[in-house]
Amino acid sequence: MTSSPAARPIGVFDSGIGGLSVLQALRHELPHEHFVYLADSGNAPYGDAKGDAFVQQRTLAIAGFLRQRHGIKALVVACNTATAAAVEQLRAAMPDLPVIGVEPALKPAAACSQTHHVGVLATRGTVSSARFARLRNDHSARTHFAVQACDGLARAIEQSTEEPLPATASTEKIRALCAQYTGALGSFGLKTGDIDTLVLGCTHYVFAKDLLRALVGPDVQLIDTGAAVARQTRRILTQAGTLAPEQAPDGQPAAPGPVQLYTTGQLVALQAAADRWLGLPAQCCAALPVA
Repeated sequence: MTSSPAARPIGVFDSGIGGLSVLQALRHELPHEHFVYLADSGNAPYGDAKGDAFVQQRTLAIAGFLRQRHGIKALVVACNTATAAAVEQLRAAMPDLPVIGVEPALKPAAACSQTHHVGVLATRGTVSSARFARLRNDHSARTHFAVQACDGLARAIEQSTEEPLPATASTEKIRALCAQYTGALGSFGLKTGDIDTLVLGCTHYVFAKDLLRALVGPDVQLIDTGAAVARQTRRILTQAGTLAPEQAPDGQPAAPGPVQLYTTGQLVALQAAADRWLGLPAQCCAALPVA
């Protein structure tokens, strides 16, 4: 573990591989930082059936692991369900650790919607949380939110890297769920009463963006939180004085920071996801016990 605060890694975790979409945005915004990512795929998905107590226990255990093993200088909870269920407990338990959570982008969606009708796709754990209810209430003055719990969608995206299915069969399973849940929200478009903005309220859903785009049409805005979370992480590290330097001691641009990925699920699945979505080699990935 390095003693220099700026050189210490940023921890990132999710219930599975969905948080790789946030890691992708973080690496774009902060290319010189060292990242340690943990996919708790052995317990995924959090949002469909796991209760708050379980999610809180896993969140605290993972944060503890990343602090003790890797000396992280900040933690990005790249999971909407874990943020909703556990971020307040995590901040209370580790008040000296900067924690950045994610939540469905209702505020920016309300600000940019022209029809004032916004669709929200998220896990059942997220949409049933008190945190989500407060967020929705805060931004409902001028905007109608049509909210859909997408049981099974995060799991299907997770399984697309795990199962030895043909790619076409895996894609069709995800497409069918996307069609079911977007269809339940209502009509999409730019006419009065149409949904013109769709919030992707689970980090996994970013990896189904092309399928969702085909279903809702070219005029509908798709909003996720990756870039906003990355900018907030930069702000927090800047305030703390722990940003990794962008220049090497010789004045040359600093090299890209290293990335280490862990999973409590199938190692080959994480390796496939890391290669597909981040272009990272298999040796960046390692397996951990589920417990």
